[in-house]
Amino acid sequence: MKDKIIVITGASSGIGKALAFEFGTKGAIVVLAARNLAKLQEIVSDLNKRGFQALAVQTDVTIESDCRELVEKTLEKYGRIDVLITNAGISMRSLFIDLQLDVMRRVMDTNYWGTVYCSKFAMPHLITSGGSLVGVISIGGYIGMPGRSAYAASKFAVRGFLDTVRVENRKTGLHVLVVAPGFTSSNIRRAALLADGSLQGETPRDENHMMSAEAVAAYIYNAVVKKKRQLILTFVQGKLTVFLGKFFPKFLDKQIYNTFAKEPDSPLK
Repeated sequence: MKDKIIVITGASSGIGKALAFEFGTKGAIVVLAARNLAKLQEIVSDLNKRGFQALAVQTDVTIESDCRELVEKTLEKYGRIDVLITNAGISMRSLFIDLQLDVMRRVMDTNYWGTVYCSKFAMPHLITSGGSLVGVISIGGYIGMPGRSAYAASKFAVRGFLDTVRVENRKTGLHVLVVAPGFTSSNIRRAALLADGSLQGETPRDENHMMSAEAVAAYIYNAVVKKKRQLILTFVQGKLTVFLGKFFPKFLDKQIYNTFAKEPDSPLK
């Protein structure tokens, strides 16, 4: 990845920030996109102090023109794009029956349309460079997650979109990778939306035993280098859950329900 141009959305915190350091310290040039420009500039400054190149581009991925501008500014500065990682995402926590539809739209706009917009404008340049299109979804993109209907729907949609793009580009040389982390210690649960659109604020899960964002980023880096088509992280939360969903779906439904019902203040109670 040395001297490759890597564009990362949702780069101001969590997995996105960890990806910036993972690729940056490997010698790649990273272009960081998020709504919070101040946080992006802090990361760029830190990378620059370590002798690595980085560019911050303030981007709201729910806005089509922002995604176009992200690609255009990258091309103006560096002339090409080698990897696009669509990582920007938000979560939610509420039973669907209680969920305001505007909250579902906000989640879909960020998680699904944000991926679509950025992919649309970057794809011609990724094909030219023989590069990689990477989408960060979730185990929620494989199974129904009670209390997370909008989140799971958006991640299923991203997986279907990227799987289709992969098939369409069998002969163009474009590499497409879909990444499904298990529960990761990050800011996403604190910023999750409740039924009325307010912020959850506190995570309902114990994050001490979750995979770190830095570990996830290292796995993603290796998967990009090896041009894998799929990366499912953690054995129990990830690989085993997906396996059970394929072959023992009724059993998995029960286990998933019971697990989420045990969360503090679970909407399932």
